[in-house]
Amino acid sequence: MARILLHLLVATLYASLWFVCRPERAHESVSRTKILLTLTAAILGHAFALAGELIQNGELVFGFINTLSLTIWFAMLFYLIENTLKPLTGLLLFAAPVAALISALPILPGGHPIAIPLTNWAAKLHIFVGVCAYSLFTLAAFHAVLILALEKRLHGNIGVETLGRLPPLLSLEHLLFTLIHAAFFLLTLTVGTGVFFSEQLFGSPFALTHKSAFSILAWFVFGTLILGRRLRGWRGQIALRWTLSGLLLMLLAYAGSRFVLEFLLGRSV
Repeated sequence: MARILLHLLVATLYASLWFVCRPERAHESVSRTKILLTLTAAILGHAFALAGELIQNGELVFGFINTLSLTIWFAMLFYLIENTLKPLTGLLLFAAPVAALISALPILPGGHPIAIPLTNWAAKLHIFVGVCAYSLFTLAAFHAVLILALEKRLHGNIGVETLGRLPPLLSLEHLLFTLIHAAFFLLTLTVGTGVFFSEQLFGSPFALTHKSAFSILAWFVFGTLILGRRLRGWRGQIALRWTLSGLLLMLLAYAGSRFVLEFLLGRSV
């Protein structure tokens, strides 16, 4: 019961951030300090809840639900750091509801997660880097949706104050590609080590599974996006579509494959 209440408390904290930032309350003065404190409390509570889910009986437990939860936790942590340096309250309109939903998922029954011995440091590092890449791409996707919303409001002559305090659109695009470059670097490490050092990491040679195929496709999509930005100056709708397409491929790579294994096939591997 305590476990369920903790997850619900974390979800409530995330949901409250959306509540205070939603467009209907744009005319109200909401303290940025209050938002940062609430977000910090949600992230700390989320970390405490995740620790109990991820480490069990001396093993690191990874499955569809807790991997999604860990990914969104890292994404919100990176957002907290980013928002501390530069006001981006409007991002919570899109990130907070997703965080609230995913942080509550561990209370649901079912699933067959895979357990990794805590002594396998190489595998843990590989997974950690991969989750960080997922998290940064997730945060980049939130930025892409925010930019899309901002462009629609600007073109529709709708007040952008409903999105909270925001940097200029070009600054937001710069932030988006900074995140994408960092995430692409981590994804390159993850895919590269998974392909060339699979036997050392997991005790079996590399095999082209659904997970690895979608990961490689995502790597090509984001690599093409970065080249398109540098060589052709891609921005706006083109960049947003490539960003969201790449994230979808990454979700299919791990979350999708884990969902099929755990909930449709009823097994861990």
